Amino acid sequence: MIFETWWLLALPLIFGLGWMAARFDARQLMSEQGALPRSYFKGLNFLLNEQPDQAIDAFIEVVRLDPETTELHFALGALFRRRGETERAIRVHQNLASRQDLPDAEREHALFELGQDFLRAGLLDRAEESLRRLMSGPYAAPAKHVLLELYEVEKEWKKAIDAARELQPLEHKDYSVQIAQFCCELAQDALQRKQPEEAVGWLQQAIKENPANVRAPMLLGDVAMAAGDAQGALGRWLGIEQQDASFLPLVADRVVKAYRQLGDNGQALAWLRGLLKTSLAAELLDSAYRAELELHGAHAAAALMREQLRRQPSLQALTKYFEAQAAEAAEAAPAAAGETGDSGAAVAQAQQAAGQDTGQVQEVSAIRDLLQHRTRNLARYTCRECGFRARLFYWQCPGCNRWETYAPRRTEALG
Repeated sequence: MIFETWWLLALPLIFGLGWMAARFDARQLMSEQGALPRSYFKGLNFLLNEQPDQAIDAFIEVVRLDPETTELHFALGALFRRRGETERAIRVHQNLASRQDLPDAEREHALFELGQDFLRAGLLDRAEESLRRLMSGPYAAPAKHVLLELYEVEKEWKKAIDAARELQPLEHKDYSVQIAQFCCELAQDALQRKQPEEAVGWLQQAIKENPANVRAPMLLGDVAMAAGDAQGALGRWLGIEQQDASFLPLVADRVVKAYRQLGDNGQALAWLRGLLKTSLAAELLDSAYRAELELHGAHAAAALMREQLRRQPSLQALTKYFEAQAAEAAEAAPAAAGETGDSGAAVAQAQQAAGQDTGQVQEVSAIRDLLQHRTRNLARYTCRECGFRARLFYWQCPGCNRWETYAPRRTEALG
C-alpha cells in the first residue's frame, strides 16, 4: 500500500519534469532560430526559387554579420564558381583554408574546393598543387578524380595512367578503357616524334590493359604501313573484323591503300563489294564508290551504285549514283564532239548531239548538286553519354570528355 501511494505521487512529478524539459527545448530552438540573420532565410528562399544572384547577395550579408559560418562560406564559394566568378570563389576558399581554428576535415574540404576553383579558372599548376595535398583522407578519391581530369586537359598521359590506377581500388571501378586510350595517346605522340619502337610498346600495353581496344590494332597497322610492310598492316586492319566489325569503315580507305601498294586493286574492290551487302553499307559507300571510280571509271561506279540502290535504297546511294552519272556524262560529251565527219550534215548532226549532251550534263549536275547539298550534313556520329554530334569520329567526346562513347556508325540513316 505504501508503494502504491508513492507511485501516485511520482507520476505528476514525472509529467511536470517532462513538460518543463519540452518548454526548455522549444525556447532554446526559438532562440537559435532568432540568432540566425534574416538574410540566411532570404538566401535559402532565393536558392529554392533558382535565383542564384540574389542568393549570393543574401549570403554575403550573412557572412559579413557572422564570419564564423563556414558552411555558408562553402555555399557562397560554390555559387561563385557556378556563376563563373572564379576569382571570388578562390578568395572565399583561400580564406577558409588559411584559418587556424578550422578543423582538419573542413580544411581539406576547402582545399578540395580551391582545387576545383583553380581548375575552372585555368590555373592548372595551382589546381594540381592544391589537390596533391589531399592524397590521403576522405577527399583522396574525389581529389584524384579531379586530378585525372586535369591531366587529360594537360595531355599528361603518363600522370593520367598513374591517377587512373590509383583510383581503381578507391572507387572500385574499372579504368582499363581509359588507361588503354592513354597508352594510345602516348603511342601517337611517339609516332609524331618518329619513334615507332616506343609507339609499338605503348600500343602493346594498351592491348594488355584492354584487349577489346580497337584503336591500338589500327595504329599498329599504321606503324607497319609506314615501315613499308603493307601485308602486315593488312593483317592488323582486317583482323578488326573479328574483334568488332562495326569499326571496319574507319580503316576501309587504309585497306584499299595497302592492297593498292601490293598491286591487288581487284581484291580491295571485292572486299568492299562484299561489305556493301552487309549492314555496314551506309558507312562504306564512299570508299566503295571511290575505289570503283578509280579502277573502272564512272560507268562502272554508276552501275555499282545502281545495284546498291536496288539492294538497299538510300539517299546516300542515290547521291553517289548521280555523281557517277555526272562524271560519265562529262566524259562522254567531249568524245561525242570530236567524232565529226567531212560533210556539212555530219558536222550539224555532231553539233546537235553535242548540244544535247551538254544539256544532259547540266541536268545531271544540277541533280547531283541538289542531292549533295541535302546529304552533306545529315549523317553524324553521336556520343552515347551527352548526345554531342560531330561529322568526324572521336575516341574522346569533345562534349563530355568521355572515352569510347562514339559508335563507329553515324546514327542518322541517309534514307
